[in-house]
Amino acid sequence: MDQIKLLIVDDEENIREVIKEYARLENYNVTEADNGLSALKLLNEENFDLMILDIMMPKMDGFTLLNNLPKEKRVPTIILSAKDDEIDKLVGFEKGIDDYLCKPFSPKELIARVKAIIKRTKNITQEYTYKNLRINFKEHTLKINNKEIKITPKEFEILEYFIKNKKMAISREQILNQIWGYDFYGDNRTIDTHIKMLRNNLGEYRNLIITVRGIGYKFNDEE
Repeated sequence: MDQIKLLIVDDEENIREVIKEYARLENYNVTEADNGLSALKLLNEENFDLMILDIMMPKMDGFTLLNNLPKEKRVPTIILSAKDDEIDKLVGFEKGIDDYLCKPFSPKELIARVKAIIKRTKNITQEYTYKNLRINFKEHTLKINNKEIKITPKEFEILEYFIKNKKMAISREQILNQIWGYDFYGDNRTIDTHIKMLRNNLGEYRNLIITVRGIGYKFNDEE
């Protein structure tokens, strides 16, 4: 297996050193950046398996980095921040991060979370194909008959979650927890609206998403 490549983005050198020390015990390859601007340059030039990202940094903060990162360069991300505000966690998950850990933190816990995310993402296929439907998870693209279909980031996340849990009945609560990543202060209509839009965008393949009465939804591509 290729050596795992981590990118640590934090303006505090001592924090980078602690993470690097624990990461190297796992034989991870570590690259550092002390601001979002430097990290953005690295991400555009190299491929990484996971990024550990601070929010408050000079030159470019963590959220701005995520906003400026091309979709094909996105990597699994853990935010490591001194800010424990719920709104920051909410914003982070909306931007597609995988986890959020507050400072001060346990390096062992951080590495455990890194391992869990890498194990999950490394075992996932990067592309799904069914007849003339093609979905590239790395590039976040959906194509039908070689034509790219524009869908929202949330629709794509829901579709990806369905495909990776094919044939399983998934409740609306599971979708909310998995995709939104926090206790959502809304109701099930939020999910139903997103599913309706997603089905419309899937067009001739809309029936791959099946409504499971009394539970939620299921993705089934068996004929």
